[in-house]
Amino acid sequence: EVQLQASGGGLVQAGGSLRLSCSYSGFTYDDYAIGWFRQAPGKEREGVTLISSADGTTEYVDSVKGRFTISRDKDKNMVYLQMNSLKPEDTAVYYCASDPNLDLRRLLRYGRHWIVSWGQGTLVTVSS
Repeated sequence: EVQLQASGGGLVQAGGSLRLSCSYSGFTYDDYAIGWFRQAPGKEREGVTLISSADGTTEYVDSVKGRFTISRDKDKNMVYLQMNSLKPEDTAVYYCASDPNLDLRRLLRYGRHWIVSWGQGTLVTVSS
């Protein structure tokens, strides 16, 4: 059973930075995509960024490009999301997620409909 545990959320002022962490375990397949989705109050869950375990390629939603960076430490089974230049519109619960589908772009856009492996979520609040 895949287990994902996210941490690192908090309250930060606009323009500030936060780093989220996700520990993972229990994968039974060799390659997978892992990364972050978020859900703001009253909005659908959206894909933020993913990284492929196969080759390290990454995909980002347009709204975070140049500000957020995903990374993975495969020896520690950890994925990180460095968030810089945070904006109030980044306020959301951030979920770590994983899926064996390696079409990152499709997974980022539509994966909320079929992904079954989710972490518990960590709240990020950006004040203006």
